[in-house]
Amino acid sequence: MSAIYDFKIKKRDGSIISLSEYRNKVLIIVNTATGCGFTPQYEGLEALYEKYHDDGLEILDFPCNQFGHQAPGSDDEIHNFCTAKYNTSFDQFAKIEVNGDKADELYNYLKSEIKDDPEPSGMKNKLAMKAISKIPGVSHEEGYIKWNFTKFIVSRDGKVVRRFGPTDKPEDMEDCIKECLK
Repeated sequence: MSAIYDFKIKKRDGSIISLSEYRNKVLIIVNTATGCGFTPQYEGLEALYEKYHDDGLEILDFPCNQFGHQAPGSDDEIHNFCTAKYNTSFDQFAKIEVNGDKADELYNYLKSEIKDDPEPSGMKNKLAMKAISKIPGVSHEEGYIKWNFTKFIVSRDGKVVRRFGPTDKPEDMEDCIKECLK
């Protein structure tokens, strides 16, 4: 059994579920925020979910207020925003921290499996990440989540296979998702 299935996560309503409920599914695990420049990625995530959900794709959305306090509000307020503005239908969980002493154990595991975001491609993406890296409180330590919308792909057998950075658009993950769904 893969270690990822040992983790328990908190749903928006406060109840706890085991990631083993997602066994044999391909997962996108993403930390999100509703007030971020990358927030429109919800649209692309929902498009992937609609396209591949019947084939076994699940998206696990973890709002995170650690980066510029861009995920204000309660879990329900965040959920209502996402469903109203982006028509999201994938699973959204309770707000978490992804770095530091209070980092969620699932995120500590994900970061240990793939330590860093790939180098962003394209000048616009490089400039965006350079700007983010200058914000106070953003860590440059290996393994840290750099910003909202860092995305991890987990294969059907529970292995963390790829990490995509905040500037990577959801559609950039499609080839990896298709490979994992085979």
